[in-house]
Amino acid sequence: MNPADSASAMRAIGEILELHAQQTVLGQDLLLPVLHAIQDRLGYIPPDAVEGLAQRFNVSRAEVHGVITFYHYFRSAPPARCTVQICRAEACQSMGGDALLAHVRQALGCDLHAHSANGDFALEAVYCLGHCATAPAIMINDAVHARVTPVRFDKLVATQVANLATATDNTREAA
Repeated sequence: MNPADSASAMRAIGEILELHAQQTVLGQDLLLPVLHAIQDRLGYIPPDAVEGLAQRFNVSRAEVHGVITFYHYFRSAPPARCTVQICRAEACQSMGGDALLAHVRQALGCDLHAHSANGDFALEAVYCLGHCATAPAIMINDAVHARVTPVRFDKLVATQVANLATATDNTREAA
């Protein structure tokens, strides 16, 4: 994390802590809601924040780190721009989920719980998207897709790549 990003993240964390402190005394019972708020705002919990959070909640750094690493929801690194979750439940596996996963790994160039080389994509396992009757299912960011074949996956990813390129172009134009 570069110094400017770090300073911005620490300001955001300070704002979140102040917001929660206005509502009640910052007791240990508020550690999880504060961590969720940080994750929601920044997309991850910066490792640099652990010591300050520990001091603020009067717990050890190990306790804060333990909470962050115990819950799979929390990340300690910035998220990929696009997250692909592939269902690993039995219904999806029985309808070609294993072959789809092999294709997805090859297409993205990464394994489960990893990022693509360019950092644009993350591949995660999920254990039921609720689309068992239309398996195999995946979720790209917040959109669920059912009856996904390797060909359909490639089309979905191509759309995401185009969207990411457009977003990058728009960001450059705004700067």
